[in-house]
Amino acid sequence: MGFYQRHLFFCLNEREDGKQCCNQGGQAAAAFHAAKKQAKALGIHGEGQVRVNRSGCLGRCSEGPLAVVYPEGVWYTYVDEQDVREIVESHLRDGLPVERLRI
Repeated sequence: MGFYQRHLFFCLNEREDGKQCCNQGGQAAAAFHAAKKQAKALGIHGEGQVRVNRSGCLGRCSEGPLAVVYPEGVWYTYVDEQDVREIVESHLRDGLPVERLRI
């Protein structure tokens, strides 16, 4: 097993050319912070468990905001903090991908 069971990466890219990006209006940054805080509160963040990470552009700008969980390679989009909470609880904690948010 690797150092972490799972990684949740949030694209925090911001484009200066006005084109769509995941962090328009700071939505992705807020989601990242909420997910990290929740994972810590659940006691699942850290060595041997899960890690919530920032990411640069993940190359799927038109589908954003988005996040991806590895090693499964499950891509998500989300609308609000409730969606992010569901990803953390269901996928990171319980190992069950959230089908309604999958891309």
